[in-house]
Amino acid sequence: MPHDAPVILVEVAYALPDRAVVKTYRLSSPARLGDALALAAADPDFSGIDLNQAAVGIFGRPAGREQLLKAGDRVELYRPLAVDPKAARRARAKQTRKS
Repeated sequence: MPHDAPVILVEVAYALPDRAVVKTYRLSSPARLGDALALAAADPDFSGIDLNQAAVGIFGRPAGREQLLKAGDRVELYRPLAVDPKAARRARAKQTRKS
């Protein structure tokens, strides 16, 4: 990190059913979402997570890896859905009709 470049702090978060991984990283500004993911990829706490394929966002809004980050941003890694929402809704409706 160059000494004269401004530094920003951003969080990278990944939630599992039984735990969450949330880490804060220092990045030289300007920094992109992909830069934060590169730091997370080198962190053992994020091992086993496919950071290259994971859907990502900032504060719950989908974002691309070229998105510029601001100080205090929270980069979120999203897990694939366990059940398709439409299929789950159909199953609930079918169960309701049976009762």
